[in-house]
Amino acid sequence: MSSRQNLFCPEKLSYVQGHRPRVDCILCSAYRNEPGVENLIVWQSELFFVTLNLYPYNPGHLMIVPVRHTCTIEDFTEAEILSSFAIQRMAFAVLRQMYNPKGFNLGYNLGHCSGASIDHVHLHVVPRYQRELGFMDVLNGSRIIVEDPIRTRERMAEAFLRESEESLHSLKE
Repeated sequence: MSSRQNLFCPEKLSYVQGHRPRVDCILCSAYRNEPGVENLIVWQSELFFVTLNLYPYNPGHLMIVPVRHTCTIEDFTEAEILSSFAIQRMAFAVLRQMYNPKGFNLGYNLGHCSGASIDHVHLHVVPRYQRELGFMDVLNGSRIIVEDPIRTRERMAEAFLRESEESLHSLKE
């Protein structure tokens, strides 16, 4: 039985070792577009923004993040609860349009014991694909993400804009 190995990714290693931008909250800093923080935001509203994961598990891995800094969903207002579900639906539509996944994993990592590395609640949306294991997974136990995150951000921002305009239009009818 082989054990899973990952290809060397110097940026991730540095991140895991704690070499991160010196900011209070990486997600708040990304939202404010602060220098030194990678901005992969593809869509935003008054209450939430959607950003790509800098170290994705699969192509299209994104996160839905409240603009207001909070560490738990128990602090969500009613408006934030409703908005988060509407944004999830929009994210599914965009990801289906762009990547045609066969399923999704959704999850919050709440608290350090759950694996949370960021103290700002965020929902991971990970597209899953039929037969997603490729030859690198099988031979090396490694995963390769084939699209550059900057290009993904550009494409996904356009798709979210179209989808949000369609959602708003359907609400007015």
